[in-house]
This record gives sequence, structure tokens and C-alpha cells, in this order.
Amino acid sequence: MLLRSITFTAPRRGLGTSVRGVHDFIRGPTPGGTYKVPLNNPKIIGVYSSRGSRPYQEDTAVVGSLQLPPSELQNTLAKLETPCEWDPASAGSDFLAGQVAAFGIFDGHGGKEVSTYLRENLFNQIESISKSDIPDLVQWTKEKHAGYFKRWRGGVLSRYTKFAANGQKAGEGEEMTLEERLTTAFLSADKQVLEGIEKSKRCGSTASVVLLQSLDEPAQPYWAAKKLSLTVAHCGDTRALLCHQPTGQVIPLTEKHHAEARVEASRLRRMGAELLVSDSFGESRWMGVVENTRGFGDGEWKPSGVTVEPEVTTRVIDGHEHSYLILLTDGLTSLLSDQELVDLIRKSFDPTRAAKTIVHFAEDLGASDNCTAVVVPLHGWGHVGGEDTTKERREWRRRRFGEMNTRMQRM
Repeated sequence: MLLRSITFTAPRRGLGTSVRGVHDFIRGPTPGGTYKVPLNNPKIIGVYSSRGSRPYQEDTAVVGSLQLPPSELQNTLAKLETPCEWDPASAGSDFLAGQVAAFGIFDGHGGKEVSTYLRENLFNQIESISKSDIPDLVQWTKEKHAGYFKRWRGGVLSRYTKFAANGQKAGEGEEMTLEERLTTAFLSADKQVLEGIEKSKRCGSTASVVLLQSLDEPAQPYWAAKKLSLTVAHCGDTRALLCHQPTGQVIPLTEKHHAEARVEASRLRRMGAELLVSDSFGESRWMGVVENTRGFGDGEWKPSGVTVEPEVTTRVIDGHEHSYLILLTDGLTSLLSDQELVDLIRKSFDPTRAAKTIVHFAEDLGASDNCTAVVVPLHGWGHVGGEDTTKERREWRRRRFGEMNTRMQRM
């Protein structure tokens, strides 16, 4: 079985033109300036993959550091349900004020082309996109896909289009929010995929992207920050989980975008309930084919309601109350519960060893799909409280699979 760690590659814009890569380091403050820590250090972030029994690997992952407009980050925090006051000047420098750690995981299907493109390009799209790109992207999406999108007005981006409400002109008003930036970047990357990858009509990828911004004064690297802004942009069934340090309990950050899920069922209802069909295994498929109703590529099914618009959430967390963040593909989450995944690495002191522990345990349970885990230590790393409530169940499951495997070999 092929096992490998992530390679850190510089992202590119488009499908051929090289540009400056997203930073592969994080800066922190010193009395005389800043220091720099490389993110490709396996002691900083753990990433590990297995292709399972599949002939090739379609999972990809990427880690980097973005520079985003501090005023935009401030605007996002001010618009939360419980607004958070943050002054960019308190970060210590313009660079530290705009520094955002970024983590992405992508689960390809029908080929690796789309997930590979996202690994190499999506972060650059997030960093470089502007609100002036929105009107054309919305119009292109409506004209390209039609069908479901005929009455679409841009979703969260509608205030930047000709459909802007209250007499506003398109693009008029304040800074973008992170939700608008991430949605625009996802739409832009999807346009590049559909125009530049020949197989993208039936080839695609899910995605979960997590952004971490320090709100400390001055701004500390995310692993040392006492206060963090955490933003998740998600489409599909990749998974992001947070470990609560005092209790060891899991905090899910994403939900599956399958047709029968509450949010998706409501969104797709007007397309017709008869399009949700169960396959021979009893699993629901949109139009009898599509498992994930949000994702990149899959151009053939976009007119029937498949969309790349991400579900975006932002929250403010206390860094010391959280031990680690995990990003996972469904080759792992289909075998292990959220709490089992968090419990597996509660005693780990090395994030790369932690990522390997998750993948290896899934292999012990007979994982056949591609499996990828990204482990991001936070301020509470190494001090997980509470009890390991799933230990006995995990050990029983591993023994049980071993016994079943032995019996199969004897037959």
C-alpha cells in the first residue's frame, strides 16, 4: 500500500502560468522585528496519506499562509452574530495584521486532475481575488450552467451584481467579508477547472479550507495564539474537526453536502424530489449518480443543482481551550466516528505521527478508499483533558476486523 507525506508546492494561477507562491511560513513578533517558522516542518503540521486499495491517489492537501486585507478581516469580525472588536494596528505590523494560516484538503473523484489543480491554485485565488471579479463570475455561472442557476442571483455575492438590492449599484459599499472572498475564489477556481480541464464534466473534487487568524496583541503564530478567528469554507464531504482541550470532546466544523442532508434538501427541493435516487447499496444519489451536491468540476450536473458555492462559517475561539484541528477525507470519516478520530491522537506529541496514527488505524479496519489526514496543533496541544471514551470500542473493532480477515483467508 502506497503511503506518503504531503509535498509543499507553490500554487499557480490558471492552468499554466506560474506566479508567486503563497507563503510557506508563519511570522511571529520579536522586540526588534519578526521571526519566521517554515510550515513544511513535520513537527509543525502533520499530513499523511494512503491510497488504500485504489490504483491511484485522488486526495490532495495543501498548507500555506495568506496575506489578506486587514480591513476585510476586521469587517468580517464586526459582522459576526456576536461582533468581535479587533484593531489591525494592534497586530504589531501590517504583515502580521494580514497574516492568515490556511489549510486545505481535497477529495477528488473521477480522476485526480481537479483535486491537483486545487492544491496548486486555490490558495492563490483566495489571496488575489477582488470584488471587481464578482459580476463577471456570477454572469458566467448563470450562462454556463443555466438550469438551476437561471434564477440564481449570486447568493452571498448578490450585492456586487446587477441584482444588488435597495437601489445600490453593483459593487457599491464596504469591504468584502471572508465569506464573500472565499465564495468568489471557489467560483473563480471552478471556472478555471471547467474551462481548462477536459475531464471536468464528470471529474470533480470536494474541499474543506480552514483559515486561522491570530487576534492577539501583538499577533502570535496561530499555534501560540490565545485568541483566534477560525473560518471554514466547505463543499462536499471532506471533514474538519476541532478538539476541545478541557474535555477532549469533538467539535465538528463541517457537515456533509449530500442530497438528503437538511440544508441541501431544502436548497434542491425545487429541482424535484424524484431526482434523489437510492443505488443498489441503499445509498442516496442525486439523479442516481452524484453523491456530493456541492463541489468543484462535475460540469455535467451543475445545471441540475450541483454548486461550488461553499458553506462558510467564522467563529472566535480561545486557542488554549482547543488542542488541535483535524482535516480528513471521507476514506477516514466513513470508517471512524468524529469522536474516535479525535480520541485516536489525544496523547500524540508529534502532529505527523498523529496523522499517521489516524491513517494506519483506518487501514487496520480495512480502508479501501484514499485516506488523508491533516493535523494542526493549537495552543492546547499535548494537554487533552477528559477521558478517552472510545478506546474500548476502537480496540474491539480492530480485533473484530482481524478475526474476520483471518476467517476470510481460511475460506
